[in-house]
Amino acid sequence: MDTAVSLSTRRGKLVLALLCSLAFLDFVDASIVNIALPDMRRALHFSVQDLQWVPSGYLLTYGGFMLLGGRLADLLGRRRVLVWGTVLIGIASLVGGLAQNAGLLVGARLAQGVGAALMLPAALSTLTTTFREDHDRHKALGVWGGVAGLSSAVGVLLGGVLTDGPGWRWVMLVNPVAVVLVLPAVFRLLGDDRRRPGRRQFDLLGATLATVSMLLLVYGLVKAPDDGWGDARTIGVLTAAGVLLVAFVIVEHRGRTPLLPLSIFRIRGIAAANVTQLIAATGIISMFYFLTLYMQGVLGYSPLKTGLSYLPLTFVVGIGAAISSNLLGRIGSRPLIITGALIASGGIFWLSRIPVDGSFVSDLLPGMLVMALGLGMVFVAVVSAANAGVPAPQAGLAAALLNAFQQVGGALGLAVFSAIGTAHTNHLLRDGSPVPQAMTGGFRYALLAASIGLFAAALIGLRTKNAHSDAEYAETDADYVELEPAVAATTPQQEATQDQTQKTAR
Repeated sequence: MDTAVSLSTRRGKLVLALLCSLAFLDFVDASIVNIALPDMRRALHFSVQDLQWVPSGYLLTYGGFMLLGGRLADLLGRRRVLVWGTVLIGIASLVGGLAQNAGLLVGARLAQGVGAALMLPAALSTLTTTFREDHDRHKALGVWGGVAGLSSAVGVLLGGVLTDGPGWRWVMLVNPVAVVLVLPAVFRLLGDDRRRPGRRQFDLLGATLATVSMLLLVYGLVKAPDDGWGDARTIGVLTAAGVLLVAFVIVEHRGRTPLLPLSIFRIRGIAAANVTQLIAATGIISMFYFLTLYMQGVLGYSPLKTGLSYLPLTFVVGIGAAISSNLLGRIGSRPLIITGALIASGGIFWLSRIPVDGSFVSDLLPGMLVMALGLGMVFVAVVSAANAGVPAPQAGLAAALLNAFQQVGGALGLAVFSAIGTAHTNHLLRDGSPVPQAMTGGFRYALLAASIGLFAAALIGLRTKNAHSDAEYAETDADYVELEPAVAATTPQQEATQDQTQKTAR
């Protein structure tokens, strides 16, 4: 069944709007709770240490199960896995919004992350296999990248509006409402793409190793700032994650039906694109975190005022995404990745000069707008580069890789840059500096490190594939079989007979 559609049609526009709306649910859930944390703590009696698991629990399972979610989408069908993830997001959000104790809310956030790990790769791989013409693909990826870039700012904005309005529970309860609205559209607009039985062999050992290693890695990164990088538990968890990752690579190299066919890394530039995404995420996600703490903890902004402060970013991210989308077919993805990362790095460097008595208009807004322009450009271009040359049957895997790298990058950035900022803050406090001045000094150091991360992303971007045209995406099942000969249970002769029968039928 040919699922390709054109963006010039009403159906194509609706499909793109649906997929980006689903992605937005996942993206925004990472940041929407941040401003509501103080209210959650008071209402459910969180300890200071346990409160971090409201944002971190989502990040943990989101990154940990991402690779598994992408492979399930390829093996079982993208629409089916997309529906599973969407339903799980809705149920978990409802439970979290109604939670009467801290443990139940954290559990709901963990379940939300699993749902997002199923949804997001299924949605992105559906997009890359649905829009196949040059213009359509570039425009669709541009909109997707814009949504990804907007999500952090919009999440903080919505979190502030909802927390100061109907209350903190609505940062969770908006999701069930959205799920009820989008699920009928999923069944109406997206075709049933269930795979043939021969494609359903599942790498249970590889799935277990990948998921556990990713969970341990993200957990170790999240806990490191609190426990200390030299703490025995931190070292033990990160070492275990490394050992399991090595074991996973060995299993995937030898397996007949691997969860992660290592042949995908033979596609030129895909590894560099994913690493670029990881490094860029360390700086961008951390910037939102530290600026929010600065506005509320130093400048004394209310949740609503903090959220509204991010509103200008949403427009400029859209401008950056539009620029990148329009130039993608002309100059390719690589120049846009490098330029966008450098612009974002410059914007965050500007923000690293924030004073204790900062003004939004003069000290925050200029750097935020510069960063937002680069953010919109780099997210669109990296998505394009990371999917260039990927065969359609591996689209879910490619989408999962990109987003797993983003989540690990976010966790890594928060862990490393928080450690840098906290160390400097503590140093200033020991020297007798007032708390606001010490906090601001720590934020400045952390933001400076984040800007260096974006600069490094620009350098790594030099190694990405410079994706221009649809020919770089138009891989066939024949290409897939060549890359991954052991994926099907049937013999090559049987596969050839099945393919010939399907061609005759069409």
